[in-house]
Amino acid sequence: MDSKSRSSTCIAPINIAVIKYWGKSDEEQIIPLNDSISITLDTDYMYTKTTATISPEFTEDSIVLNNEQGSGDGVRFQNCLSEIRKLAALSKHASTIEKSTWKVAIVSENNFPTKAGLASSASGYACLVYTLAQLFELESHKSELSALARIGSGSACRSLFGGFVRWFHDSQPCIARPIAEAEHWPELHCLVAVVSNSSKSVGSTEGMKRSVETSKLLEHRIKHVVRDRIEEMKMAILEKNFEKFAEITMRDSNQFHAICLDTYPPLFYMNSTSQAIIQLVHRYNQIRKSVKVAYTFDAGPNAVLFLEQAEMSRFASVFYSFFGSTPHDQFFRGKVPNVTDAMEDAASLVPDKALKGQVQYTIVCNVGQGPKTIDPTG
Repeated sequence: MDSKSRSSTCIAPINIAVIKYWGKSDEEQIIPLNDSISITLDTDYMYTKTTATISPEFTEDSIVLNNEQGSGDGVRFQNCLSEIRKLAALSKHASTIEKSTWKVAIVSENNFPTKAGLASSASGYACLVYTLAQLFELESHKSELSALARIGSGSACRSLFGGFVRWFHDSQPCIARPIAEAEHWPELHCLVAVVSNSSKSVGSTEGMKRSVETSKLLEHRIKHVVRDRIEEMKMAILEKNFEKFAEITMRDSNQFHAICLDTYPPLFYMNSTSQAIIQLVHRYNQIRKSVKVAYTFDAGPNAVLFLEQAEMSRFASVFYSFFGSTPHDQFFRGKVPNVTDAMEDAASLVPDKALKGQVQYTIVCNVGQGPKTIDPTG
């Protein structure tokens, strides 16, 4: 490769919406119908890693995603790249202006299931935009990069920030902003239960469009529900009120999937294992006599469960007794919890033996930070 070529490698987190984004008012610009709130998960165990290289010798833009050659002419990819190049062309530095005309090679990979309801497009486009900004040495604020990531994938605008993030549907430009940093609620943890690695049969873009066109329940949500819910969730986060946070999170997940069923033809993103996880969480909260665990599901069968550190060992033990079929230090990945004797809780909840092995593995993680540059050899 020639001496002028430059590379940058970064990682970016996934974010999990606790107030969902589903449906756009502008398909081209990816403007959502409502505000949403998400939690950024730490990049110790779940991330997209992207290496971007520019060179005057490249003859076309290219992208490789998870070892598969993609189309460098893809509309959303090119939209992001075009906006980055415009900013580079306006730079005060001659070297950046020169590089704005060069072609780029992207190599990107996720270390978690792709297109399975775990926000892979969010981390993917956030990582793409952030890496390109480092590569072109842009002096852009994260809010500006948030707007650029949005035109690749709507929820990507939230992955530019760590902690607790709100995406404003009616801001100009349409961007995300932090509600609180990751350090605000250190006791909050999550379990990402991977039920399936398979891609969903109907992608989010198509599913959203179908819901906007056919679901009366989505209309009701936008007009009568989500505005108040956004403010209630914001206060629950700022006050670290777990019970309130948990109830709103679960209700919003339920309403999202009710909208999917109200869509015509209906959208089926959860499966029987997803439903069993929901039932377990509610039954567990009942025997604990307060809300200790919350679930949320995006457009896929995989569950994200929120709980505070004090509850981790007890609930993880119950969850393992229901779904684990491998040694616990293989079933749990990341910050592996101590699994205690769950016999008393399990006896009260009566595990169904048929559920054993229905969760492939579970990633344990914290609330995390936004994207960062890394050493590609590290």
